[in-house]
Amino acid sequence: MSLEEKLKHLKSIIQSCESAVIAFSGGADSSLVCAVAHELVGERAVAVTAVSPTYPPDELEVTKEVAKKIGITHLTLTTNELEDPNFISNPPDRCYYCKRELFQKLDGIRKKLGFKKILDGTNFDDISAFRPGLRALKEFEVASPLAEAGLAKEEVRRLAANYRLPNADKPASPCLATRIPFGQTITLEKLERVARAESSVRSIGFRVVRVRDHNGLGVVEIDRSELARAKELEGKIIAAVKKTGYASAMLDRRGYREGGGDRLV
Repeated sequence: MSLEEKLKHLKSIIQSCESAVIAFSGGADSSLVCAVAHELVGERAVAVTAVSPTYPPDELEVTKEVAKKIGITHLTLTTNELEDPNFISNPPDRCYYCKRELFQKLDGIRKKLGFKKILDGTNFDDISAFRPGLRALKEFEVASPLAEAGLAKEEVRRLAANYRLPNADKPASPCLATRIPFGQTITLEKLERVARAESSVRSIGFRVVRVRDHNGLGVVEIDRSELARAKELEGKIIAAVKKTGYASAMLDRRGYREGGGDRLV
């Protein structure tokens, strides 16, 4: 199926929803869903962003800017996963507990507005990955129109660029808890430390950064396209990370790899 045909399919899926609350993270995926929904159903589509200690603080500004560009109504809600012992114990299905709280609150907004569906930005690539949060989608009957239309991540980015979305090529920015290995307790202190450390490394000029938190050791992963430069600036990177509260730091010389929460160093 061509990209044009997939977009047509995506539009038919969203049009059939008639009205929707959209889980809007500010990434390219959920932004495309918002743009298409606003185009098709107008004020019967509302974007909702969760404000939580588990997300980088500057991400909220991104969602506001993108929502304004699209023209969609944008709401925020507060979640606090750190009040859930199932989440803070950091099991392999940690994401399920986070998504369950999010969709429960989104469902409340949906009912209050009298809308028919909750939509999210899960794409076709996501459904074959290890994503425990997908279980929560089923529980609350959340629709994933990108995945249903067969749109993979790079296709989403191409369509987002066609819609002139400012974040079409924005790197993924997953929950900060993904930087903490499974089984290690998640705390507000750790989440804030990770956010500070990643911000400090990005300020040096790196685009894709992960700082894995290993109880005082900050392991820095840089995208492989930028790794040669990172090695040249290794001392500066380590010093910057240590200033944010880590007792020690190191550069992972293998570069950024997905799935940081299920491995050690």
